[in-house]
Amino acid sequence: MNLKMKWIETINNIATGSRKARNFFTPVGAFFYGFLIFVFVVISLYLDKLIGITSLFSNPLNIILSFPFFLLALFLIGWSGRSFLKTRGTPVPFNPPPSLVTTGPYAYTRNPMLTGVFSLLFGFGVFFGSVSLLTVFTPLFILINFWELKSIEEPELEKRLGEEYIEYRKKTPMFFPKVRI
Repeated sequence: MNLKMKWIETINNIATGSRKARNFFTPVGAFFYGFLIFVFVVISLYLDKLIGITSLFSNPLNIILSFPFFLLALFLIGWSGRSFLKTRGTPVPFNPPPSLVTTGPYAYTRNPMLTGVFSLLFGFGVFFGSVSLLTVFTPLFILINFWELKSIEEPELEKRLGEEYIEYRKKTPMFFPKVRI
């Protein structure tokens, strides 16, 4: 069994295992993900300083331009979290809801919370005027999350939820809702 399959199996075992194990790994997973976001922001700010890139936007323009990104992030993360909590689960893969969530923001996209996190990173990039956060680290963060979802989380969801998840995945976009004109 390769490392990818072991990781899928580990997540599945915890997600379907005892409440005690799920409750232990939930804050660990949430902390790790939050720490990863923090590291991306700090490294990008350090890199900007290292190569001498000054802020793209002056005060108060940076605050005004970042505000919509922060509002969108707060809205999506909050709405997504509420949808999970209503079904007695969390967005952390180790402690998922007992059934597939397809209501609220999940009716429009499979990963609205991540869309909110991406918006948050863009907001930080604008707020700090960080060229590297806007052009390198946020796109890299999106790419890493896309890879992880496709390689690890979606196969685990398929294993745990079966045909219901496969059908949901077929008709619901990954990050951004379909625009109907």
